[in-house]
Amino acid sequence: QGHLVESGGGSVEAGGSLRLSCAASGRLLCMGWFRQAPGREREGVATLYSGYGATDYDDSVKGRFTVSQDDANNTLTLQMTRTEPEDTAMYYCAAEARLRLLCTLGAVALSPFRNWGQGTQVTVSS
Repeated sequence: QGHLVESGGGSVEAGGSLRLSCAASGRLLCMGWFRQAPGREREGVATLYSGYGATDYDDSVKGRFTVSQDDANNTLTLQMTRTEPEDTAMYYCAAEARLRLLCTLGAVALSPFRNWGQGTQVTVSS
């Protein structure tokens, strides 16, 4: 399993943008972003299946967030735009080798990733 390190979190005013990055020590077929706000369960934000570029987004971020991968650097990125206070949370990157059909938010909810980063905090002020 690859070692994952997130970066890019911080504070932003509502409507602003942030770019999160997740550096992986190796190429992993299925990668995703998740978040957990205080007092709430962890929720999936987006997944990406490497090679095909297949993505899956939670409805709450569709049209605002974009997940992408830099194959050369084994880096997963989450571009956050039009942020909302409800986006405030600790954001985690996760990854492992999975079949494409199992690299969706629905599938991950049933069978969670085993390889996680340490998280990066995102705070959106109103």
